[in-house]
Amino acid sequence: MPYELVASTWGQEEIDAIKRVIDTGMFTMSSHVAQFERDFAAKMGGKYAVMVNSGSSANLIGIASFFFRKKHPLQAGDEIIVPAISWSTTFTPLMQYGLKLRFVDVDLETLNLDVTLLEKALTPRTKAVMAVSILGNPCALDVMRAFCDRHHLILFEDNCESMGASLGGKNCGTYGDIGTFSSFFSHHISTMEGGVCLTDDEELYHIMLSLRAHGWTRQLPDDSPIYEKHGEDFFETYRFILPGYNVRPLELSGAIGIEQLKKLDRFIQIRRANAETWVSLFRDDERFFIQKEHGVSSWFAFTLILNPALHVDRKKILQSLKEEGIQYRIITGGNFLRHDVIQYCDHDIVGEIVHANIAHDFGFFVGNHPKDIRREIEHFHKVIDRAASLSMNPSK
Repeated sequence: MPYELVASTWGQEEIDAIKRVIDTGMFTMSSHVAQFERDFAAKMGGKYAVMVNSGSSANLIGIASFFFRKKHPLQAGDEIIVPAISWSTTFTPLMQYGLKLRFVDVDLETLNLDVTLLEKALTPRTKAVMAVSILGNPCALDVMRAFCDRHHLILFEDNCESMGASLGGKNCGTYGDIGTFSSFFSHHISTMEGGVCLTDDEELYHIMLSLRAHGWTRQLPDDSPIYEKHGEDFFETYRFILPGYNVRPLELSGAIGIEQLKKLDRFIQIRRANAETWVSLFRDDERFFIQKEHGVSSWFAFTLILNPALHVDRKKILQSLKEEGIQYRIITGGNFLRHDVIQYCDHDIVGEIVHANIAHDFGFFVGNHPKDIRREIEHFHKVIDRAASLSMNPSK
């Protein structure tokens, strides 16, 4: 039985939205993107949303904005506490802006940053914490927020894998000074490619608007807190105030996002129903560690870590899955410290990295979708149960 990692979430509504944009002839960022931003901010419970062309770009302009704010801007050489497991573009904007990364191990149950190590990771040069909720599972955002407030640090929330998750009745992505989201094809909603920055800070919002589009002032109001308008509109329309980028989304993506956002609650409901089956099959099996839900997870995917004490052969497990048409991949990006790119990263490590290595060496994940996949999950369980038994007991 095929069990795919990803599946399309589009219906006729998204196709109709694309046609409406085509009929207008306006394909670059315009009114549909603006409407999606308003809808997204209202849905998530934030003041300001900035749509960009990817979650990676959201991280880029989000981090960059702290370097250009008026009070207490970040500077090259400042330190940021980060988890050992996340996607590459959680880390690369930090590297590109000259920050020093202090890597902290993850909790093996939740796969999120181990917050008991935060105080140990703190130094006089620490200026920020990167909060990443892995694969739909909220990290300890309340603890991180309190820690950052106590020490006057920035809390940057990479929520690109966890749209629709919440903690303590508050949406993930709204705990941070900036929270970022992704709407890539395989994520909770899909706008083809796309990402969003969310913030309640007006200054950061205006900086990100400028950074998104060349560093110019065109999308900024006359009373913007980040510049003073002077001169005639002929110049102001092409006035550059920041070293920006072009990471604008397409108008098509904004139109699709409007329709997808309407479906998000239903998508999450179905994903959580699938997760009930997953948890019921695996929670009491000592051969496997599954991700322990913290708060209300939006269950991006289902992780499985082979218990290293039982010496189950992952290669044999994955071969069995492949033969059955079951797709799989590494948990997010695995332990980032194990990738070649780390040679370009100014960093140090807080304590010993143990759990991230276990997830890297013994873990993988399979897909979850906003459709009923209980049969696929049950089939997966049968396949891996047999494969694990054979791997542990070769004589069989």
